[in-house]
Order: sequence, then structure tokens, then C-alpha cells
Amino acid sequence: MTDYPPELTASEEARLTEVAKDWALAHGLTVRPPPAVIAAEADPRGILATAVPVTLFPSPFPGICFEQGIAVQKAYNELYASISQDEEFLARMVNEIGDSDEFITDLWKIHLRVKEEGYVQHKSLGLFRSDYMVHQDASGSRPQIKQVEFNTIASSFGGLSSQTSQLHKSAARIPHPQLSCTKKSRYLSLTEYPLIENAIPLDTLNLPPNNSAAGLASGIKEAFISYGASTTGHSKCVIFLVQDGERNVFDQKHLEYSLQSSTDPIIPVFRLPFSQIQEHTSLANGARRQLLYTPPHLPTRTFEVAVIYMRSGYGPGDYPDARAWEGRYHLERSAAIKCPSILTQIAGTKKVQQVLATPTIPSNSSILGQYLPSGSSSSASALASTFTNIYPLDTSEAGLRARAIATDPELCKGYVLKPQREGGGNNIYRGAIPPFLKSVPDAHWTSYILMELITPPPVRNTILRNGKLEQGGVICELGIYGTCLWDQQAKTISHNEQVGYLLRTKGDQSEEGGVAAGFGCMDSCTLV
Repeated sequence: MTDYPPELTASEEARLTEVAKDWALAHGLTVRPPPAVIAAEADPRGILATAVPVTLFPSPFPGICFEQGIAVQKAYNELYASISQDEEFLARMVNEIGDSDEFITDLWKIHLRVKEEGYVQHKSLGLFRSDYMVHQDASGSRPQIKQVEFNTIASSFGGLSSQTSQLHKSAARIPHPQLSCTKKSRYLSLTEYPLIENAIPLDTLNLPPNNSAAGLASGIKEAFISYGASTTGHSKCVIFLVQDGERNVFDQKHLEYSLQSSTDPIIPVFRLPFSQIQEHTSLANGARRQLLYTPPHLPTRTFEVAVIYMRSGYGPGDYPDARAWEGRYHLERSAAIKCPSILTQIAGTKKVQQVLATPTIPSNSSILGQYLPSGSSSSASALASTFTNIYPLDTSEAGLRARAIATDPELCKGYVLKPQREGGGNNIYRGAIPPFLKSVPDAHWTSYILMELITPPPVRNTILRNGKLEQGGVICELGIYGTCLWDQQAKTISHNEQVGYLLRTKGDQSEEGGVAAGFGCMDSCTLV
């Protein structure tokens, strides 16, 4: 695909911009506008939405790498479900991170409090996303995917991802203008209305299906059913636990609408800001500790919460005071199925990823085998093939080697320094690593991991962001979604599926890739 994407004239750029912008607004491929676009005082009631940043064309992505990510997702689901069941291992990870990361320590303290009084809910739901980049060394070797991170909490953009795929498929349905009307085509009626002069026929693009919104919603539905019948006399519901002033609301709404489109059973869904947990929820009397929710707009109705789907609570910013931490404790000790539980959230820390992937630990293969009881050595090998080199910054042999790399002005240029954080915008890259570490007490270095940078092959595309086009080289990051439902006590998995994908793209001069954080954009794959 040497001529892909096609070069555009100024008038074609204007036309494609109009089509993409209008399609996005019409189909909910949107976010609340950031303050840089619309000042808060100009939209005091929050009535405005804007098209999410998106590529004009689906980006070329190696088909062999895409299939590799799809093939290992169920094994990854099983791996992290199993890790979340190993309290001893997670305790060791928290201890190795140390008191330098108060956020992880405080999460662990909540687990210990609930454990002391006894958990009443042993089922746990994971809506996971494993993120990858294509790695190809300078020799031009066969490309392969390498894992960037594994997300166990607030794995976002499943709703917008499926819409982005539909946008690109819709645009690609305009056939080449040279297509004769005598030839058979599903889109013959559009032959007189091509978007651009050198339009790309749909049948020349390999656009994989993407039902991420419906797939993630199906995982929530499985947990809702698995919760069982209400024992309080109230109707069951699902709570989406969200941040105050959430801009990425429409991504979440697509999951909500998909969940509610099911007619059997009917699933009431409510959005609850993290800051209002204790204001609108309570625990039923008795040992079962059912979580009860009274919607502020329905003060005479009470629901029994079957599932809590967390799109907040993943970073320190969600816990500004002791009341916020008590709110999380309040949820954790309840009978609702959590997505995720605190143990599952801790399983998704960078420290766990590092222990699995550090090349100097000879027992890594046995660690994977330990957590994949239903898999064979081939499953462990398939997962290990997606690892890139990751090191601790402690005083172990691997840690001392990493410290030497991280403090060397030249060696550090092939690495990224990561804290135990989610949400984008937290990483330290290349030459910025040594001065950053000098600003951090040595005792706090153990809360970071050092990851070898992945080197993707060059790709070109055009990004539409806030009505303006950005053209040039881009870097793509593939996320594969998975849903998993398991019993912590019985150590059994009742549901395990791979449910769609996400492609995020950024300019090749950008270090960070978060869409909501303002760095990346939504994209989809054309497999090559």
C-alpha cells in the first residue's frame, strides 16, 4: 500500500473534514469540548459536544500482529484473573513498590480492612484492555507486537472505538469513480458521489469487525445475571461510577445504551459520581451487606446494586480526602460485583507487568505457567512473546542494571520511565529520565519501572483535531479488549471472551498517546 493514504487536494481535505465531522456528531463519536476549545463559562450547563479527534483514513496495521493480539487476549484475561486471586503475590508487589507510592499503599489498606471483617462478594468482573505497539528493528525484521501495558480498571474508548470503525467503513463505501455502473456493487447508488478523486474501493481495504461496545456491555450483563436474584425486595441495577465533570461521557454512554438494548433481562443503569458515593448509597442491614442506591431524581425508589463498573477511582486525583477513601471502602465491602475489585486493580500495576516481563528473572516462564492452570506451555510462550524488556529500579541485580541505564545520558534514550499510574500523561521519556530521577529521592525509585522503548515501522495519516488537519508520520497503539468473570474463593472462571479492539494514533513526535488527555486520536485498522 505504497500510495496509501492518498494525497488530498485542498478541496478534498475540506470535503473529508466535513463528512468526518458531521458523521461523528451524528453518531456520537464525540466528547465534551476541552477548555482550550470552549471556555467553561461559555458552556455553563454542559450542553455542547465536539467530534473526537480522529484519523481521516484507517491506518495500515500488520495483519499478523493484529491476529497475534486477538489470539492471546483470553489467555491474558485468565492470567490477570488468576493473579488477582493470589493475595500473597500481590502483597509482595505492594511491599516492593513500598511507601513511596501512597496511592497503592492506601488501596491495599482498604483490602486489608475488608478482609478482616470478611468479604461478602467473591465474584469479580474484569473489563480488560491489553495495549500493544508494533515493534520492528532497524534490520526490517518481521514485525511483532509488544505489550505497552495491561489495563484492569477504566479500560476506556470501547464505545468510541466501535464508532470509529463504522466511520471509516462508511467513508470507504464510496467506490472508485471509475467503477462502471454495469459492475455489481453494494454501493452502486453512490458511484456519482465519490468523496475524493482517488477514492479507495471498500473491497481493497481489510477492515476487521469491531463490536467493542457491545462486547464490553455483554461482560457487564454476565455479571448482572451472575449476581443472582435481589434479596432485599428491590430491583437490581448497574452503577457506572464516574468522575465529576467527565468529558469522555459519550464513550461510556455507548456501553450503557448497548447494555440497555437487551430486553432479557431489563437492566437499569445509573451514573454515580465518585464524590457522591456515600450520599446516595447505603448498605442493607444484615451480614450480606447488599449495596442500595437511591437515585436523586427518584427519591422514593431504591435499587439493589448488582454491578459497579468503575470509570473513576484509578488515580490519586479521585481521592482528594479521607471521605473519598471511605467511599471506596464502602463499595469494596458491599455485596455488589466490582469491576474491578481492589485486588484486580492492584494486579494491573506496572510492577506486576515488570515482574512478568523482566528478562533477567529466569523463573518468568514458571510464573506464567502458575497462573495459567488451564493453559499449556504454548499459552505461556504466546504471552511471553508479547513482552518487551522491563526492569525494576530497586537494588536487585536487574534493578541495579536499570539504574545504571536510567542515569546514563546516552543509554537512557532507548527507554521510558513509568510510575504505577493510569490515565496518560505520567511517563518520563529518554533524555528526561536522568534529571527527573535526580529530583526524586532514591527511596522512591522503587515505585517506577524502566521499559525498553518499542520501535514501530513508519506510518502516515491525517488527523482531524478540533476542526484542523494534522498530516505526517504517526504512531499507532493497538488495544485488545477482553471480559472475564471469576470467583475469587472458588478460583473458577465462568466467562472469558475477547471483545473487540481499539486503535489510538498520535503524531510521531508525541511521547504520550492518551486521547482524553489531548495527545492522541481515534483510529481503526486496515490490515496489511
